[in-house]
Amino acid sequence: MAEPITQTRLRALADVRPERGRVLSVFLNLDPTEFATPPARSSAITSVMTAAAHKIESKEGLSHEERIGLRADVERVGEVLAGSGIAGNGTRGVAVFACGEAGLLEVVRLRRPVDSKVVLDRTAFVEPLVMQGTDEQWMVVLTNRRAARIFVGPGDALAETDRIVDDVHSQHDQGGWSQLNYQRSIEKDVSDHLGRAAEVAFEIYKRRGVDRVLIGAPEELLHEFKGKLHPYLRERIAGKIGVDVENASLDEVRAEAAVAIEAHARKCEREALDRLVEAVGRGGRGAAGISQVLDALNQARVETLLIAENFRAGGRRDFEAGLLLPEEADAGEPVEDIVEPAIEKALEQSASPVVVRYFDDLQPLGGIGAVLRF
Repeated sequence: MAEPITQTRLRALADVRPERGRVLSVFLNLDPTEFATPPARSSAITSVMTAAAHKIESKEGLSHEERIGLRADVERVGEVLAGSGIAGNGTRGVAVFACGEAGLLEVVRLRRPVDSKVVLDRTAFVEPLVMQGTDEQWMVVLTNRRAARIFVGPGDALAETDRIVDDVHSQHDQGGWSQLNYQRSIEKDVSDHLGRAAEVAFEIYKRRGVDRVLIGAPEELLHEFKGKLHPYLRERIAGKIGVDVENASLDEVRAEAAVAIEAHARKCEREALDRLVEAVGRGGRGAAGISQVLDALNQARVETLLIAENFRAGGRRDFEAGLLLPEEADAGEPVEDIVEPAIEKALEQSASPVVVRYFDDLQPLGGIGAVLRF
């Protein structure tokens, strides 16, 4: 099954820096529109592994021992990609990172297609993972007066985990004290049901952890239900959806959730851009353009790195000094795209890389910007 790409996972990969040798990063596209059959996938695997072998043999500056180690890494990656089930359960691409010197062999199954590619460098090539976007675990809690359903998973792969149905009596027309007492009993039953749903949701949170919550309930129950959720869940509410609680299909729930999740992503992106534009405009904690951003990264001042989708820029890298430099600098080795090392450096200092997809505010700022810590 495709796995979540988290900031922690990206940071761990970016931190792999072997004293000798290189890190082999292999990306395999498994888009079912192109590679739906086993022969097509087998051909794609053969092609990318042939490219990996050629890259190692043609790489300059490797010692004999380093080259032998990398050949072993190619074999290990090939075994992983040839394994059964590599394309199952929604996997649309695979990234494999290998470095025997550092004890690294990590497989990341992706839910979105990725260009097949081989990179051999001093560090793991994490840019394609960042460009896919880090994954948040979502919880959707739906409830009415008697039934509740809970769904958990990445935004585009929610799965139903729990269904709760309680015995809540219906209202009747009998008058007087009998009706009043009966109505109070019904209200208590409903309140107990909402509390039970909230408790189950919190138990799931404790077991699995979730980043964001969407809720769905009739308007008259919404406020009470929010109040019964544990504060850890309440503070994670990112929106609400409206579906038939008891009869909506999984696809219908996913479709409604997708709209709310995109709205949340737009809101977060807008807020990050507004912070950047304000900071740059005041000449304060903001950097715009590749030169300013690289300078801020070299000083470990970056809190949030914002990159326009598909932005690329040349640059230079001074490995000895640990510096990233603009293309016009005199020091360092030239690199075709400085964005990848910039992302690595941001992850090293626990900054958050954000790929800007919905707005074009970064274009007049040079395609890249950073909100700074100081």
